[in-house]
Amino acid sequence: MRLVRLLSLYMALALGANATFAADLDAVKALRDGDMKKLVLHSASKPASEAAFYLADDAGTATLADYQGKYVLLNFWATWCAPCRKEMPMLSALQTEFGGDNFEVLTLASGRNAPAGIRKFFDEIGVSNLPRHQDPKGAVARDMAVFGLPITVILDPEGHEIGRLRGEADWGSESARAVISALIAGS
Repeated sequence: MRLVRLLSLYMALALGANATFAADLDAVKALRDGDMKKLVLHSASKPASEAAFYLADDAGTATLADYQGKYVLLNFWATWCAPCRKEMPMLSALQTEFGGDNFEVLTLASGRNAPAGIRKFFDEIGVSNLPRHQDPKGAVARDMAVFGLPITVILDPEGHEIGRLRGEADWGSESARAVISALIAGS
């Protein structure tokens, strides 16, 4: 029965894609269940950090503005974070299912995380499709008021924060997938 309700809400959102963004967020809010109830969707978008972070494998630097044009699920994590280890494979599955022109999972190791340690972390959990970017001095995390890990932030295609989930979550849940589907459908 719950699946039927979620699917009907999703369809209503998809059919009403011409509605305002605020109305879309109201529909997305209705899709939250279980761990996704911790996902706070903001009534007004918030600016994201303009600080630079390091790309994996010494490929230079980037900013969150480089990811504009799609929804971004930005996950702040660390190699020492046990809940991060648990949820990273689920984030990888979201990237596999939804990643593309309209959506991307962006992982950002915050604080002291050696590149070799990050590679080892990803190898141990079998994740190969997520970026190993770093925010070693916590500049992006500080700008975005990230206190504690993991923290996952949703950025809209304009690069503004529209939602935030503190702590670990079941990103493989039906509810998480419905939320991502609804956001993508509204873009």
